Amino acid sequence: MELSENALIVLERRYFRKNEAGQTIEDWEGMINRVASNIAQGSKDKEKLYFELLDSGMFLPNSPTLMNAGSDLQQLSACFVLPIEDSMESIFETLKNAALIHKSGGGTGFSFNHLREANAPVRSTNGVSSGPISFLKVYNAATDAVKQGGTRRGANMAILNVDHPQILEFIQCKADPKELTNFNISVGVSEAYMQAVLNDNDYDLISPHSGKVIRRLKARDVFNLIVEMAHRNGEPGIIFLDKINAANPTPKLGRIESTNPCGEQPLLPYEACNLGSINLAKFAKDGSIDWDKLQSVIRLSVDFLDDVIDCSRFPLPQIDALVKANRKIGLGVMGWADLLFQLEIPYTSEEAISLAKELMEFIDFEAKQRSMELAKEKGSFPNFPDSIYDTLSLKREPIKKDWDKLLSDIKQNGIRNATVTTIAPTGTISMILDTSSGIEPLFSLVYVKNVMDGEKLIYANKYFQTALEREGLISPELLSQVSQTGSIKDIKEIPERFKQIYQTALDITPEWHIRMQAAFQKYTDNAVSKTINFPHSATIEDISKAYQLAWELGCKGITVYRDGSREDQVLSSGIKMTVSEGKVAPRSRPDVTYGLTQRLETGCGHMYVTINSDEFGACEVFIQMGKVGGCASAQLEAIARLSSLALRSNVKLESIIRQLKGIRCPSPMWHNGTLITSCGDAVGQALENFLKIHNNLQVESFHMETETDSHIEEPGAKSAIYVCPDCGSTVQHLEGCLKCPVCGWSKC
Repeated sequence: MELSENALIVLERRYFRKNEAGQTIEDWEGMINRVASNIAQGSKDKEKLYFELLDSGMFLPNSPTLMNAGSDLQQLSACFVLPIEDSMESIFETLKNAALIHKSGGGTGFSFNHLREANAPVRSTNGVSSGPISFLKVYNAATDAVKQGGTRRGANMAILNVDHPQILEFIQCKADPKELTNFNISVGVSEAYMQAVLNDNDYDLISPHSGKVIRRLKARDVFNLIVEMAHRNGEPGIIFLDKINAANPTPKLGRIESTNPCGEQPLLPYEACNLGSINLAKFAKDGSIDWDKLQSVIRLSVDFLDDVIDCSRFPLPQIDALVKANRKIGLGVMGWADLLFQLEIPYTSEEAISLAKELMEFIDFEAKQRSMELAKEKGSFPNFPDSIYDTLSLKREPIKKDWDKLLSDIKQNGIRNATVTTIAPTGTISMILDTSSGIEPLFSLVYVKNVMDGEKLIYANKYFQTALEREGLISPELLSQVSQTGSIKDIKEIPERFKQIYQTALDITPEWHIRMQAAFQKYTDNAVSKTINFPHSATIEDISKAYQLAWELGCKGITVYRDGSREDQVLSSGIKMTVSEGKVAPRSRPDVTYGLTQRLETGCGHMYVTINSDEFGACEVFIQMGKVGGCASAQLEAIARLSSLALRSNVKLESIIRQLKGIRCPSPMWHNGTLITSCGDAVGQALENFLKIHNNLQVESFHMETETDSHIEEPGAKSAIYVCPDCGSTVQHLEGCLKCPVCGWSKC
């Protein structure tokens, strides 16, 4: 298979074997030969088939399989869930086990719901409980100390049910972006709770220790708090636990209470799942899908993933036992956006939604058909009796497949795997195959890579580039223009039909994101990893509607992200900056700026604060104060210069405000009913007032002097981009995680 430059970077950094000196001693062929040979377990026929499957670019397993197959570690699973019971012994035993999983390269999910609330009595010590939030912080700190697979920190999911007495604290526990950085958090909700939200009813908070009702809350108020926090920074997500358990294949083993870190894999305690994804972009043929080729790849992929289970060396004996008793696999997809590009079907169309359902029905059906055949050859998963297959409880709405016959056959013959389908994130493996990630739309059609001597290389999506070439529209100038935002929706030279087909994540309304997720979920055993992208201007009400729509359409969970809402999102597309080796330099000051001057009363006298803007937002601050001189004047100039530097580096205005507001000195002063505690506090309040103006909020505290009547663009309103800590390239927020399209770094 021909590999792209970016694919080689990713493979050399994270997948290819290295010697003791750190030198790469493996190439693509060597890696997939190692993997194929290991998973085939001595069968030369299988080894040849698996090698060809991997080399075709039509399928890849999850990263731990590619990294660890044939190694001393031999830990091939990505997703684990561990139990936490209400005892000190269980809490720290699970913490130890989580560290072992992180060390081996896996991610962990936990339900903290069984832990008694803070200040609940502890009989054994005559003391009181610390509560789940405090132990969540302990788990986060421990994760900091263990490098995942020896390369990065482990990823975790924390879930707390909406009826836990500390749910309000949990919802807000990541309000500070510097807290709990190793955890994604989600609120587990029931159907009864969602009905209470719709009906504006109260609901009970129940102590997990005593089983007693602690207090009652308005369901709508709690829901609004979840939405408000998600609007602020993307968390918490919501997990619809009743929907998950309605599809639990082995209900006799208990309820599913948690998921893996990205939320697409609900699991019982001590379960793991082996994942892999089919590259849909490879199956476009003459304006349609090559269904025969797809069928053969599905069947072989199921064989591969089932064999992975037997080859894996799990970090705990409890995991080994339950994994082999249920034999869950998760076959998913990537390249969905690229497939739509080739078929010239808009992501936001009924045609795309219908195709998604038909395609996923085909994959799910054929995967179960092959799993049933494997059961006849090798035996069904041991927990098959009383499973949803044995009781004929699995529900599927037929489109083109005869589900009644298949499920009847499975009841008779058994099935090898308790689950067969999952839509997982495919950040790095999709980069290896140079295809779009999961079922996500592209984040950007064109991106810029910085190379030596300040040179910038422009890369375009290959299907978009081919279409431009075919129409005679391509030029370096046009690609450079597209790279400023990643989107073509506002470029006049681009035909309208192109704009319909080549849509990006922020071009697509949240409703269509959710509808696409729901379409794939309909024929997926487990869950779907998907980010519901919102523009910076999205309101709290927009987030609320999205959460409700996801529930109504049958999604098992939802993750949202409002562009530019996180503290560490420090760059905006279109802003002229120098990014080199992970360092950011401020953009140049233009010759002409425009802004507002505010007069404030401080303990040191009249202060005038001028805040100027350029085309990208606030860019500089000037401060003048009467005839004051000496240190006071120098300090004000220092505040102004550093604030200007931060603004031109696109540090969020809110961050500067928080640093300055509240600083106190011996000479506070009241001004129009507002206490100004110092000159630094005055500057912070002036910046906050500037922000309120552009958020169209009423301002009464200051005297305003407008230097121009020009419109000032809201800071942060442009599509935002992160900086990769490894290579300094721009990073995308997709599938619930930060991912670099150049080197493959991901936060998760």
